[in-house]
Amino acid sequence: MTSRFVVGIDLGTTNSALAYVDTMAGAGATVTPFPIPQVVGPGAVEERPLLPSFLYLPGAGEQPAGALKLPWDPARDYAVGEFARAFGSQVPTRLVASAKSWLSHPGADRKAPILPFRAPDPTPTTGGPTPPAARKVSPLDATTHYLKHLAEAWNVAMARDLPSNRLEVQDIVLTVPASFDAAARELTVEAARAAGFEHLTLLEEPQAAFYAWLDRCGDGWRQQVGVGELVLVADVGGGTTDFTLIEVGEDNGNLALTRLAVGDHLLLGGDNMDLTLAYHVAQALGKAGTKLDATQMTQLTYACRSAKEQLFADPKLTSAKVTVLGKGRSVVGGTIRHDLPRAEVEKILVDGFFPECGRDAEPTRARTAGLQELGLPYVSDPGVTRHLAQFLSRQGEALASRQPQATGKKKKPPADAAGLPSAVLFNGGVFKADPLRNRLLGVLAGWAKGGKVEAARELAGADLDLAVARGATYYGLVRRGKGVRIRGGTARAYYVGVEMAAPAVPGMSPPLKALCVAPFGMEEGTEADIPTQEFGLVVGEEAEFRFLGSTVRRDDKAGTVLDEWEGQVDELAPVRTTLEAKGATSRQVVPVHLHSKVTPVGQLELWLLSRDGEQRWKLEFNVREGR
Repeated sequence: MTSRFVVGIDLGTTNSALAYVDTMAGAGATVTPFPIPQVVGPGAVEERPLLPSFLYLPGAGEQPAGALKLPWDPARDYAVGEFARAFGSQVPTRLVASAKSWLSHPGADRKAPILPFRAPDPTPTTGGPTPPAARKVSPLDATTHYLKHLAEAWNVAMARDLPSNRLEVQDIVLTVPASFDAAARELTVEAARAAGFEHLTLLEEPQAAFYAWLDRCGDGWRQQVGVGELVLVADVGGGTTDFTLIEVGEDNGNLALTRLAVGDHLLLGGDNMDLTLAYHVAQALGKAGTKLDATQMTQLTYACRSAKEQLFADPKLTSAKVTVLGKGRSVVGGTIRHDLPRAEVEKILVDGFFPECGRDAEPTRARTAGLQELGLPYVSDPGVTRHLAQFLSRQGEALASRQPQATGKKKKPPADAAGLPSAVLFNGGVFKADPLRNRLLGVLAGWAKGGKVEAARELAGADLDLAVARGATYYGLVRRGKGVRIRGGTARAYYVGVEMAAPAVPGMSPPLKALCVAPFGMEEGTEADIPTQEFGLVVGEEAEFRFLGSTVRRDDKAGTVLDEWEGQVDELAPVRTTLEAKGATSRQVVPVHLHSKVTPVGQLELWLLSRDGEQRWKLEFNVREGR
């Protein structure tokens, strides 16, 4: 059965949001934001348009009974949302933040209780009892908490006496960064399943932002873009930076949209800006004789975030105050205050994160220390514009050489063969600041001038806080046959590594070929057969299947074998498993041929079929690109 509601969820690093459409409203059905009740102070619950993606885990007896109660749970012993962010900033060892970034960190055990990251482990005292363990959760658990809170809030408001209206059974479109790797997408789905969601689709956040723009413009979008144009969706949020290129094409006389490319996963966003401001303030305080410890620096970072948001929300403000608790007995008397001028904030953030640079610029690479803290893998260069230059440079050659799809009329080539966009759609809370948007447009204008093409213009967007949730909802309607669809299929070509048969050489591993099993743009629900080639499958023993992907090789077909692939094809997370075969001995090699399929939910199924057709094995690799 088709659910009554179509729901879009923006699961953000800093804030989450929910929007929906009531399909029973008929022609009057519109995308509507859902106000989210949450604890905003001890014993106080209010509705807010956003749910801050923060989880506060108080210690035993820290909060009075009922301080964190919710209408649906009077005994709740943790907080999600506004109170978690505000109060937790004063007790950072109790506050879980950036769970989404941790969920995408391949170097962390994302199912282990590692958050809050800097929460101290219990230290036994000599001759005394061991102190209680600090409360910790996994990135997966924290993500599940946010989704469950949304479900609980929805069910109280929308499904009190109607089980069929419960959020868990609605058609839900959940957004992820375009650059999320397969493991991060799969973990996001796992968190959603743990929250009880049954009918789930993933969607790339930049595409969701573009869908929100389509919804806002209605049929008027066709007057704002033309055939052959490239639209850059620049998405800089709290923890990540994503770039996406969407082409405006023509199909039998009608405008058509195709997602052509997505950038790398960049842990770079508002969190970095907050920390930069905190270092700036700490230096100023240090010159005045006040030195902050690690806990105070964490408090200062959250205070700088609040000050930044105040300044960007109200252009009339000339400054904002930041406050940090002192270390003396008189907490109030020892409070540390600093005035943060708007001019300083804008200069630090504009020049530091959106520097002027050439079109051929590349991110700088810092020297890597031999030992590093096992924290989040932030990029070493904070220059968003340099990362953008590299992205456009990488995609330029592939875009210039691509073959136009067969349509009723021949497509015009992009205005710039190197892939410079002709329009920009901004997304993410960072771009609520006019100076940051203007700087990025200015840098693009400089590149366009050098290339003798027109400068990219800005496409007026919707509410940057709610655009992704709104666009996800619109896409849910598109899946039901209503609205404009962005075509694209998989945003990468996918390959499996095949070890070459070669004599053993001391100190060297056998060369690895890359076999294309899912070409770039392979549509969901389609299959590809590779029957003419046979490969040896190791059974009866754990083996590693190495998967690879490329965002620039757009012409490889299923079955294409690359002997030399480094530089254009990147290794992804491998799949380790043991495949058993009837009557086979350990480490026996069985001849197989391959068959691939991208399922409707974006799972790449790679089937290994025995020569006699009697046995088949399946490997799953989540390549959901969220169309």
